Amino acid sequence: MPYVAKLEKASIPTVTIDYADQEEMLKQTALSSGVPNIRYLHASRTLSGPEDVDGWITPLLEALTRPLTEKEQEKGRWEPPQERILFKGTLDEAETFYQQTMHVPFPLDAPISVYTDGLPIRVPTEERVKEMLTGTSHSPDELITYQAAATTFQSDITGSVGLRIDRKKGEMVRFQPMNWTATVEQVATNAVMAGCKPEHLPVVLAIAESACPTGTTVAWSQWVCVSGPIAKEIGMNFGVGMLDPGSPANMPIGRAYQLMAINLGGAIPGVNRMNSTGSPFNTGGTCFAENIALLPPGWKGLNEENGFKKEESVVMVVNGSSLFGAGQFSPGGYRELQKSGHGGLARRFDVKGKPGPHNWLEYLVTSLWTGREGGITFIMVPEMAQHLYEYGFKSKEEVYKWLWEKSFIRLDDYRKRSWPDLSTNGWMGIEKHSGKHWKELPDDYMVPLVEDPFDNCIIIGGGEEEVCTEIAGRHPAPSPVYSIDAWR
Repeated sequence: MPYVAKLEKASIPTVTIDYADQEEMLKQTALSSGVPNIRYLHASRTLSGPEDVDGWITPLLEALTRPLTEKEQEKGRWEPPQERILFKGTLDEAETFYQQTMHVPFPLDAPISVYTDGLPIRVPTEERVKEMLTGTSHSPDELITYQAAATTFQSDITGSVGLRIDRKKGEMVRFQPMNWTATVEQVATNAVMAGCKPEHLPVVLAIAESACPTGTTVAWSQWVCVSGPIAKEIGMNFGVGMLDPGSPANMPIGRAYQLMAINLGGAIPGVNRMNSTGSPFNTGGTCFAENIALLPPGWKGLNEENGFKKEESVVMVVNGSSLFGAGQFSPGGYRELQKSGHGGLARRFDVKGKPGPHNWLEYLVTSLWTGREGGITFIMVPEMAQHLYEYGFKSKEEVYKWLWEKSFIRLDDYRKRSWPDLSTNGWMGIEKHSGKHWKELPDDYMVPLVEDPFDNCIIIGGGEEEVCTEIAGRHPAPSPVYSIDAWR
């Protein structure tokens, strides 16, 4: 859509082909891109390619050659007023107001909450919002802007990642999917609704700097990870059950993301948030922290990995795939491997009778990319990270490179996957590692399923029971990391 908008604004007719069930999403994408009256046609989800094309090729050519009408040349983006939606009335009346719903027709055909994520919220009264604002030194009417220069990826309602964009410090953040702006007070209002405390507000403001994208079309999931001293200061859970409910810090901060996406970004399921099945990560929101104190020697936390100092607090904001895996081997089997070289894992590694440390990641690599490509975020307990260090990985970077090298497959196997049809531009593009056209490469050419070693990520946290959790993808990769201290 960004490219379509550029052409339309230059008075060059374009026609977008989409599906009938995504018509409203297309209209809102055009509206948020400043070209509210683009031409579009519907394709079929079920007809064969040639039959489908026969149905729309003639109207497509007609639409491309017909001059733009005066209305179609209209420009402008919907910029709703910065209203202060702080209800005045009794508490019961306020709860009724904030819990109101609207019916969204096909393809949803169900009621959806207007202001909330479907769960009860804490009503944002004037007094509560004022109290929340004590958590930051920033002015309530200050617009959310980038607190430092940042590289982001321009995406639209479809969730597609487009051009890499270098953001300047002070540039306004436009919340996705509708590209709206917001104030510090509006973020604080959503923080109150989520159940946050004033000391959580700097984290929520840093998350807001991400523009809270939601993505669409498949099963996009959003989650955030806090790195640095603030995690301990505000009592975040980075130990046993760090991904479970129960934490009065993790839970409301994660929820604030989703409420901001709804209220500040305009995300509506079945309208412009077409997440086919959705993701459990988004139910109530997902936030956790890394246990930075138990990193192996020489291993950096997410803050240092991303150019910040060890004493700085940051948040990594992820909008990616929801594929999730854990429990690949029993903790007892893992202990057998490392302590004495016994059990099934020892037999697989051919180290029977040899005590550890052993590279347990060898057990996972055969299944990591069986049905997908791209980087993976590993959440591993401190003991397992320590074993990798003792095995020989003296930094996370060394693990990332090892994983990248393990992801290579033959080109003839790579062609049998689905996403590469898109990422290679229909196999008409240039393969970046060789610099050659894809069609010039031999079948035995080795292609990495992870484009860059740093598309992978390691987060240390959890309890004593040996387990590693894998979350597929960091999107965009590497995922944006924002300073929390800048919002104190």
